[in-house]
Amino acid sequence: MKNIFKLLMTGYLFFSCNSAFSQSTGVIDLHKLVNTNGIEVYNRALGLINEESHLGISLSKDLGEGIAWIKGVEFSEGIIEFDVRGEDVKQHSFVGMAFHAKDNDTFDAIYLRPFQFQEPDEILRSHGIQYISLPDFTWRILREKFPDKYEHAVIPAPDPNDWVHVRIIIKGSVISTYINEPNPGALPKTWSWKN
Repeated sequence: MKNIFKLLMTGYLFFSCNSAFSQSTGVIDLHKLVNTNGIEVYNRALGLINEESHLGISLSKDLGEGIAWIKGVEFSEGIIEFDVRGEDVKQHSFVGMAFHAKDNDTFDAIYLRPFQFQEPDEILRSHGIQYISLPDFTWRILREKFPDKYEHAVIPAPDPNDWVHVRIIIKGSVISTYINEPNPGALPKTWSWKN
């Protein structure tokens, strides 16, 4: 099965992937992809970010999932690294990465809810990072059937309005996620999921 790599983020994307078809490591220049029609957007408008510290893309706000597809990348397992920035606006900032996609409605994703990072309420704070597998395992279903298994607090809590560095390691059915982790050899804090 061909796995498509999807993007829900801003910033540069760093990746290392292994699949039956390709093996590569590199940096994807999102500005170049926009200029060469290498990104296909679903349910959002695409913009460019030209900040001193970050060059990349942004997706507009709207209801439902908004996705930027990176065309021509096959991905089944490996490492995905990217910087992403959301906002500290309740229920309006969900940013992350989708992978193992079949189409706009069928994919796995890891995403952040920055507005929950520093939430005083411990239960709400525990919803800072989420794994989903659509269409069958939405966040609601996973929270109801597997409480505290597929979502966690981000510790230490970043500023919800700052850039956050995310490293996702996908190996078989195990997905490990690192947030602002400077040591690539370090163990993930609490964000590992087994499907």
